[in-house]
Amino acid sequence: MNTLYESSLTSVPRLHRGKVRDIYALGERHMLIVTSDRLSAFDVILPQPIPGKGAVLTAVSNFWMARFAHILPNHLAPEVDLAQYLTPAELAQVAGRSNVVRRLKALPIEAVARGYLIGSGWKDYQKTGAICGIALPPGLQLADRLPEPIFTPADKAPVGQHDENISFAEVERRIGQDLAAQVRDTTLRLYREASDYARTRGILIADTKFEFGVDEAGRLHLIDEALTPDSSRFWPAESYRPGISPPSFDKQFVRDYLETLDWDKKAPGPRLPDEIIQKTAAKYREAQRLLTGT
Repeated sequence: MNTLYESSLTSVPRLHRGKVRDIYALGERHMLIVTSDRLSAFDVILPQPIPGKGAVLTAVSNFWMARFAHILPNHLAPEVDLAQYLTPAELAQVAGRSNVVRRLKALPIEAVARGYLIGSGWKDYQKTGAICGIALPPGLQLADRLPEPIFTPADKAPVGQHDENISFAEVERRIGQDLAAQVRDTTLRLYREASDYARTRGILIADTKFEFGVDEAGRLHLIDEALTPDSSRFWPAESYRPGISPPSFDKQFVRDYLETLDWDKKAPGPRLPDEIIQKTAAKYREAQRLLTGT
């Protein structure tokens, strides 16, 4: 299986290297996003790749973007011929793990939808009884399903730093009231439609994050990735029950392992045992199979 920790393209200029994705310029109007097999946990990039992970993320994200095309446009630009820009060897390097996308103005927030009480939301609820200022009923357990999905935006932290939950009022301050309301409503609609579909495939989507951008006319687009095992918590419906952290098809499996270590959650990250790497790769592939049928 082709494994890629870092891409190395010299035919086009690299714009950015993130936790998982490497981004290159394709002229003035387009970019190439290469999804590596890097894995980040607790906002730290781990030293070993997960074989095949980038291909899974690309396939799953493309599946959802096509499924959501009736709701809003996305950044994909399949009409651009990548062979005009890369050598044959470079094309082989990124095959199955890359997308050509339009250059859009990314919004400076992460749009998070939560349907279940887990992760940082659970920690906030324990402290305040609320998430991002949204009051929740008392007495909820870990992993409980929320009465209704909620929009809990987050700050987009630089690589190596932790994302922080922010209020909806802060989103309005950053991008304006009208666009903030559109992002909130679109996020919740995407989450509801995805959750309904995933449930028929045996998966519960506990939470997920979206990123959005706007074009020159101010039209909202879905960008980055959509409902992948990296950006979401996927739980097997058959084994779900409140009160425990459910098993998952995503990188929560790695987080749970890391929680057993004497590690301060700062770089550099610890090396993973081969067994954890292989089981994580299998969980990603299983999520793809269940959701997309491929």
